[in-house]
This record gives sequence, structure tokens and C-alpha cells, in this order.
Amino acid sequence: MSIKPKFGLEILRGNKKVELRGFSGRIATGDVVVLYLSSPVQAIYGEFRVGRVVFGVEEIKEFLKSLKDPGVDQEDWSYIIGRRKPMAIEVLNPKEYEVKTTLRAIRGEIPSFRPPMSYRLVRPTEPLYEVVERIRRAMLERSKL
Repeated sequence: MSIKPKFGLEILRGNKKVELRGFSGRIATGDVVVLYLSSPVQAIYGEFRVGRVVFGVEEIKEFLKSLKDPGVDQEDWSYIIGRRKPMAIEVLNPKEYEVKTTLRAIRGEIPSFRPPMSYRLVRPTEPLYEVVERIRRAMLERSKL
């Protein structure tokens, strides 16, 4: 998922517990979302596990009321007002990677790589999947030390 650095860092630091999106495809409870922080950072920075996924403005308002401090402000709402299928994605277990993988490094392995405009599924048969899995394995290895 591509995200502005300020929002991505708020998620990874545990301050933003819900990400609002106009629509991001088939995201489901339990999925792992890898965050690519857009310009000027341009790097894979961390991940979170998806909790509840809620669709529709009124449903999102009710969902946010049920949370203590969702970390959503007026700027977040501007991304979903007027959208056909707005969604809220609950953020669980955010993890900032110790080693960030830059766009330049990714393109060193996958020259044709273009970060998604919003979100895209990464399939196990894609070279990007192996890049992401290598990052995640390294993170797990470091946590065992």
C-alpha cells in the first residue's frame, strides 16, 4: 500500500489505528499490508495486520465511535468523502522495519517496478513478493537476537 509518509509513520508508531481509503480492493481481516512510504521517502518502511474492514461513510463513523482513539482526523476524511465505496481498515500489530528498502534498491532487483498509486496485491509468483518476504525474514531474524 502506498501512503504519504506522515500517515504511514503515524500507523507504524501506533498513533493511527484506522486507515481510511476511497477503496483499496480486496483487503480482508488477517491480511498483511506492507507500507510503501511515498515521496520524498520512497521506501518500504513497515507493515501491519488488518483487523476489521468497514465500508460506507455512516458505517465508518459508527466504527470509529467504538474505538478509544482511532487517530483519524479531518484530513483523513477528505480521502473518502464523495467516494463510491469508502473503507476503513483497522490497523493491528504495526511494525516498522529496522532496515528500509528504498525504491532505488527495489529497482536494482526489479527494474520495471512502479509503486502502486494506492494499493495492490502482491502474488507469490512475482519478484516483488520475494523482495518483501526477504525483508520480513530479516526482521524476524533480528527480533530473535
